[in-house]
Amino acid sequence: MIDVVLGVAVMGTVGVLIGILLGGSFLYFATGLGVILGTGIGLIGGRRFFLGIFVGTFFGGALAWAVSGPENITVGAGSGAAMGGFLGIWISMLIDVFWRKPVQATADHEAEAGTGSGGG
Repeated sequence: MIDVVLGVAVMGTVGVLIGILLGGSFLYFATGLGVILGTGIGLIGGRRFFLGIFVGTFFGGALAWAVSGPENITVGAGSGAAMGGFLGIWISMLIDVFWRKPVQATADHEAEAGTGSGGG
C-alpha cells in the first residue's frame, strides 16, 4: 500500500512539473497520466525506482536553479526525474545481480536426497 501512495505522490509530482512546463490543459493530462503510472508501478512494488525519481527531481531542480535561475527549475526537475528513474533502474539491476544469493536447481537437491524420479 505504501508503494502505491509513494508512486502516486512521485509520479503525480513529475506530471505536474511536466504539465507546468507544457502549459495550458496539458497540466491536467500530465498529472492524470503521472498518477495512473504511479499507481501501476506502485502495485508492482517499485520503491527503488521511486526513490531514484525523487532524488533526481530534487537535485535536477536544485542544479537548474543554481546554474540558470528560478525560471528553469521545472525543466531541471523534469530532466532530473527522468535521469533519476533511469539510474534507479540501473542501480536496482546491479544490486540484484551482484548481491543475490546463489540458487541451486531442485533437481540437484532431489538427487542428493535420493527422492528424484530420474531414470532408475
